[in-house]
Amino acid sequence: MAPSPPPAWWQTRGWIAAAVLASIAPLAWPAVPPLTDLPGHLGRYRILAEAGMPPLSVHYAVQPVLLGNMGVDLLVLALAPLLGLEPAAHLVVALIPGLFAGGVIWLSREVHGRIAPATAFALPLAYALPFQLGFVNFALAGALAILGLALWLCLARRGWPLPARAPLCAALAGPVWLAHSFGWALLGLFVFGAEWVVQRERRRPAMRAALVAALAAAPMVWPQALAMWQGTPLAGDTGDWLNLSAKAQWIASLLRERWKPYDVAAVILLALLLWTAFRSRRLGFAPRAGVPAALCVLAFLLLPRLYAGGAYVDARALPYAVALAIVAIRVRDEDSAFSARLALLGNAFFAVRTTTSIVALALFAREQQAELAALPYLPQGTAVLALVHEPISSDWNNPRLAHIAGLAVARRRAFTNEQWAIAGQQPITTRHPAAAPLDRDPSQLIRSDGSGGRLSFDQAIARFDRATFRYVWTIGFPPGRAHAPDLAPVWSNGRSALYRVTAPERPR
Repeated sequence: MAPSPPPAWWQTRGWIAAAVLASIAPLAWPAVPPLTDLPGHLGRYRILAEAGMPPLSVHYAVQPVLLGNMGVDLLVLALAPLLGLEPAAHLVVALIPGLFAGGVIWLSREVHGRIAPATAFALPLAYALPFQLGFVNFALAGALAILGLALWLCLARRGWPLPARAPLCAALAGPVWLAHSFGWALLGLFVFGAEWVVQRERRRPAMRAALVAALAAAPMVWPQALAMWQGTPLAGDTGDWLNLSAKAQWIASLLRERWKPYDVAAVILLALLLWTAFRSRRLGFAPRAGVPAALCVLAFLLLPRLYAGGAYVDARALPYAVALAIVAIRVRDEDSAFSARLALLGNAFFAVRTTTSIVALALFAREQQAELAALPYLPQGTAVLALVHEPISSDWNNPRLAHIAGLAVARRRAFTNEQWAIAGQQPITTRHPAAAPLDRDPSQLIRSDGSGGRLSFDQAIARFDRATFRYVWTIGFPPGRAHAPDLAPVWSNGRSALYRVTAPERPR
């Protein structure tokens, strides 16, 4: 027997290690990764870590409830006694892109028998829009879903019968659901699509293959069934179905980071790659990843923008659809020279995107630090009303300050109005009913286009409850913008300001 040819350079262990480490590199430096929602998550981690302890227990109640939205929370709470809360969160969040990259590489190997040359094109999708928005629980669950799909195909390749594979992956469904329920739904979708292909390869009729695939995915339902038995109600809006203009925006924003022409050009390049793979005689798609990718595209098209208070639900599926489609690309006829050129282009794309992500996130972190200079002026345990100037959605370079006041919770144990408090989505509730509606997210967001049916800046300043809030932090509104005789400025950086409420505090 002739010896097997040595692996190509993009299939070596050295390349795999370098790719995973490079995926983590953009988050290595900023002490607080500058992802939009992450400061708010840090505030929630502090509330959970000090549940029942003053001063936070005066402001927030913690409900002992099982939720499909707690993956990073639980990891941070486990590591915080060893590392500290913010370093623990930094470590966990920074590892998520590495998990995504490792899952994509492993999946490519399971689909093709080796790492396909186009694989590197998919790696920048670790930093796609959902991750940039700070949906870290979902991003963790999405990475685990890709790893779960790779495991499923690995067991199938090794000849494990379906009755042996199903219990193992049913066990995996629990942690994925706990990380985020939508990531768990993606895992079920991936397994269904992949198993349908496996059954078709065994010459089963299409309908029978679909029935077997459904039976394979069925044992993964148990976490959601347990949550429904628990009876936790889901609150929040559901709607905005089949909004094609919004979906077109999500496609253009797939790699949205800081520089619109550059980010959109990167999306166009990925679209050209997939179109070329569809049209070229040299390229094709492996069904074991292609069918799950197609199902994910269908989910993107059919899902609403809002579900039970969760936003961008449809947009969350898109990066995984594109990643699976890229993983599915195969080179026909084993053309080694063409494969090498394709791999070189993919790695160049990955290297450029990684480099610019490092720069972009460093700039965002510097801008956030300029706002955090207000925190030393807040007494421990106080209550601060945050009012954030939120750019309109078409403003690509968003400074990511929507939840910056969450760090007042994390570092000053303060009460703020930026924390999420949605039944069935979050384990915390606020203890200041008199502050409503300015007691929770999204009351902190003041939109320049007046959308969302929220209070204007001047309305919020006039109406906020002086008995609850002792400080007002106006972010993106210059000093003096808050017109009220009982507000005394105590800090400003020229762009934002902090005011102390001088009116006497009423008995609570």
